[in-house]
Amino acid sequence: MIRKYEKLKALLKEMGSVLVAFSGGTDSTFLLKTAKDVLGKNVFAVTASSIIFPEMEIKNASQIAKRWKVRHKIIMTNEMENPDFKSNPPQRCYFCKKEFFSILKKIAQEEKIPYVLDGANFDDAKDFRPGIKAANELGIRSPLKEVGLKKHEIREISRKLTLSTWNKPSMACLASRFPYGMPIDSQSLSQVAQAEEYLHSLGFSQIRVRHHGNIARIEVVPEDFHCILDEKKRKGIIERLKRLGYVYITLDLLGYRTGSMNEPLKGQ
Repeated sequence: MIRKYEKLKALLKEMGSVLVAFSGGTDSTFLLKTAKDVLGKNVFAVTASSIIFPEMEIKNASQIAKRWKVRHKIIMTNEMENPDFKSNPPQRCYFCKKEFFSILKKIAQEEKIPYVLDGANFDDAKDFRPGIKAANELGIRSPLKEVGLKKHEIREISRKLTLSTWNKPSMACLASRFPYGMPIDSQSLSQVAQAEEYLHSLGFSQIRVRHHGNIARIEVVPEDFHCILDEKKRKGIIERLKRLGYVYITLDLLGYRTGSMNEPLKGQ
C-alpha cells in the first residue's frame, strides 16, 4: 500500500501540472491532497454542479479546496438538456462524463495544463461504469487506478493523512437512483434528493432511495435495519416520503450495495 502511494506521488511529480475532477468524495479528495502535496500551486480543481448532484456535496468540495488553498472552479453542467442522458439507457453515465470531461479538457487547454485527472480507483473496473469509456476516449488520466490503489487502501492512507473523507460513505449522482429505461426528470430528481436528505437527517449515512415511479426502495446497510424499523423513525419516514409523492415505501432486505441498478444487466 505504501509502495503504491509513493508510486502515485512519483507519477504526479512527473506530470508537473494537473487539473483534477474534484467531487469531494473519498477518492478525488485523496487524489487532490496528494497532488497538492507534490505539486503545490500547479494544481487546479474543478467541480461539476447540476441538479443531479446534492448541493451539500458541492459545498463540501468548495470548503475543502478553500481550506487547502487549491485553485478551484465550480462549473454548471447540462446533462438534463441531453435526450440521450434523460432517456436513461445503461450507457447514461457515458453521456454525462463525456460532457464533463470535454469541458475539463477545454479548461485545461486554456490554462495550459497538460493533464486532466479523475479519481477512478483500481476497484472501479469491477463494476459497470460507462463513464470510464468517456475518460479513455478523451485521454483523462486515472492515477489511482494506474498505480493499483484499491478503495480500502485509499481509505486507510486517507485516515493516516487525517483526511475527513477517509470513511465518507460512497456517493453517486442522483441519476443512479433510477432503473435503466425510466426517463429522468427534474421533479423526480428533487423527490429523491429530498427523501435522502431526510434519511440523512435521521442519522443514516450510507443510504440510497431508489426511485421506481411511485415506489421508493430504500437501501441502508443491514446493521441499520433495526434503526429504520424503529417505530418512531418508521412512521416519520412513511409520512415524509408520502408527502414527497411516493405511494409505497419499501426497505430492500439485501441492504445497501453499490451499483444495485446494474444487477438486471448481469448476464447481458
